Amino acid sequence: MRLKIENLHFAYPSNRVLKGVDFSVNPGEIFCIFGPNGSGKTTLLDCILGLLTPDGGTIAIDGENTANMPPARLAKKIAYVSQKSGRTFPYTVLEMVLMGRTAYAGMFASPGKADVEIAESALDRLGMLSFRNRIFTRLSGGEAQLVKIARAIAQDTGLIIFDEPTSHLDFRHELNVIKYIMKTAREKNIAVIMATHAPNHAFFFESHGLPTRVALMDNGVFEASGTPSEVLTPENMAKVFGVVARQFVNSENDMMHQFLMPVDFCDPKAEP
Repeated sequence: MRLKIENLHFAYPSNRVLKGVDFSVNPGEIFCIFGPNGSGKTTLLDCILGLLTPDGGTIAIDGENTANMPPARLAKKIAYVSQKSGRTFPYTVLEMVLMGRTAYAGMFASPGKADVEIAESALDRLGMLSFRNRIFTRLSGGEAQLVKIARAIAQDTGLIIFDEPTSHLDFRHELNVIKYIMKTAREKNIAVIMATHAPNHAFFFESHGLPTRVALMDNGVFEASGTPSEVLTPENMAKVFGVVARQFVNSENDMMHQFLMPVDFCDPKAEP
C-alpha cells in the first residue's frame, strides 16, 4: 500500500498548523517525522487518520482520496498505535488485540474463530502469546505497547502509524518496541509512519538495512526530507532546535551505526 500526501493544509480557528506538506510512503518503508513540540506532527497524523479534515490538499492511498472513504473502510487501510496508555477498563490482552478486528466484524458483532486465530498469531509474532489472558491494565508500559502493536497487526492494514511509541519507556523496553516495529515493517512489508522525538530511532532502522526516510518538521512544514544521514545533521539540529549536536559513526560487523548526541545550546544564554 502506498500513501501519498500533496500540499496538505490545516488550521485551527486561531492557528495555521500545516502549511503545504508533501510526502509519500511505500510498502516496507519507515517514514520518521521528527521535530520539536508544536511543530505539527500530531496534527498531521490526525489528518491522515481522518480525525481532522484538512483545509486543502489530498491524502491518497493507492491513488484513492481518503476523504471519500467511510471510517470502517479507512480502518482496513490504516492502523494506529498511540503513545497514550488508554488503560481504563480491565480487558484481557486477547480482548485488546481483538479490537483490531472490529472493522471486519462490525461494532457489536462477536469475534469469530478466525478473528481469534489472527489475534493470537499477532501476539505470538511479538512474543506475547503467553500474556493472552493477562489483564491489560496490569501490564508494564513496555508490555502494553507491544500489545497495542499486536492489535495494529491484527487489524491487517497496509499502513501503521506510530505516535511517540516509546514515550515514557525505559531503555530496555524502548529498544524492544523499536525492534518489533522494524520486524513488523520488514516481515509484513507494510508502510510505517512514526512521529518521534528521538533521531536515533531513524539511524537504528537505517543501520539495520530497512528503507528509512526522515522529515524534519518545524512550524508546519518539512524543513528537510531524505535519509537519516542526509537530514539528521548537526547543522539541521542547530537550525531547528538551537542545539549543538555531535554526530558519531561506528562500523562493526559490516554494519555502520550513527547517532546524535546533544552537547549544548547554540546560545549559551538560552537556558540555565
